[in-house]
Amino acid sequence: MTHQAPPSPASSGADPGGQFAQLREALRLVEQLADRAPERAQDEALDEAAKLSAAYDRAAPVARRRFDALVAETSIWAAAGVEALLAANDAAEPPRLAAGRLAEAIEEALGDLSELLD
Repeated sequence: MTHQAPPSPASSGADPGGQFAQLREALRLVEQLADRAPERAQDEALDEAAKLSAAYDRAAPVARRRFDALVAETSIWAAAGVEALLAANDAAEPPRLAAGRLAEAIEEALGDLSELLD
């Protein structure tokens, strides 16, 4: 029987606030494709990311692991959605409805991420 250290969190060495800010930037792009006004100003988004980083540092290990898993999962499907929208945006009619739905999903995921660390 071998003893191994427990797996390190997905974001060890990564900045959770930075990951959150990247998702917020993806949301801004999707909102543009959907012809929607951005939900938040860029300065507000940076403040939010900084507060989230501080909350992450104070959070229990189980909350950190859950955050790491959810931010990784969200990043994967959000990136795939953005790629699909950008590919479809070359068409005569931009996919505004699909972009709006993706924006709503990203907003919901960002809310879930914030709630994990409250």
